[in-house]
Parts: sequence; structure tokens; C-alpha cells
Amino acid sequence: MTDANAPRQLLIVDDDATFVRVLSRALGSRGFEAIGATRADEARQLARRHQPRYCVLDLKLGEENGLKLISELHALVPEMRILLLTGYASIATAVEAIKRGAHDYLAKPVDADAVVRALLEGEGPAPADDEPPEAPEAPLALRRLEWEHIQRVLTECDGNISETARRLGMHRRTLQRKLSKHPVRERPDTGE
Repeated sequence: MTDANAPRQLLIVDDDATFVRVLSRALGSRGFEAIGATRADEARQLARRHQPRYCVLDLKLGEENGLKLISELHALVPEMRILLLTGYASIATAVEAIKRGAHDYLAKPVDADAVVRALLEGEGPAPADDEPPEAPEAPLALRRLEWEHIQRVLTECDGNISETARRLGMHRRTLQRKLSKHPVRERPDTGE
């Protein structure tokens, strides 16, 4: 049994060194002992050496893909709880992250309290899976559905833009333009 007051070891992996430093400080004040990495090889070394129980992992690590790092980190520390963060949230990426072994997925920007909740949520016994998830109150907007579909196909193509454009039947530059925009956000219903 572990001491409830003992610091929880946490590995933060993001190619933005400032983000790593700020999140490390914020989570340090919330009971975590954070170590940071800005590259996948550095993350593997730190995981091997420190055996952290928790990991906050960015989807994009420069030219590297955080999704591919999930299974490698689990091979080094099988009980590690991994939270995947991304600035380009999509259902396809979230599903793929969970399939690969991430415990949760959050879209950036994110606050430290949300990270803590996601890391610690569900550490007890799993709840009964009797009730189906609630359906959304309103259908997704057409632009959001397009974004989700593009992200799903891009994930199926392992991030290959040319192959994704071919499968979607669009020009490569058109796809790159769509991908360079931030994901479509849902507008709150104003009741008008």
C-alpha cells in the first residue's frame, strides 16, 4: 500500500519546453513529482529510469507522433496511466489513443485541475458497464462532421497527407489548408 501523501511520479512529454515547465510546476503544487521530456527518446529514458505511475503525453512531438509512444511507454511501465493531450482534438484520434492504451484524452488548452481529474479518475474499481452512454442533445454541425471524418481517415493513413487526400478525393493542398485550421468548435445554442 502506498502512502496517500507521497508525491505521485509523473512524466510530462511535450515538445514545448515552456508548457512542460509550467505544467510541471502546476502539478507539483497538486501533489505530483513531475519530470519532463521534450522528445520521445528522452521520454523512454526517463520512463525506464524513474518508472512513473502517470504520464501526460502530447499527440505531436515535433516530427514524432505521441500515439506511437503510448505502447512503448506501457512496455517500459505497464501500470502507467497515460493522458494524451492535443491541440487538434477529434473523435478518431481519441478512439485511437484509447485503443493504444491511453487512459484518457483531453484537448488543449487544458488547466491543471482537469489534468489531475483525468489522471486520477477511475483508479478505483471499474464501475458496472450496465448503462449506455448518453446521446448528445443535438447532432454535430456539418463542418464538425467533416473535421471528424478527415481526422479519422488521416489516422487510418498514419498521418500520411497524400494518402489521406487520395482517399478523401480531394487535392493535397486543399486537405493541408483544412488541416492548418483549428478544429471546428461547437457553438452554444443561443435559442434564436
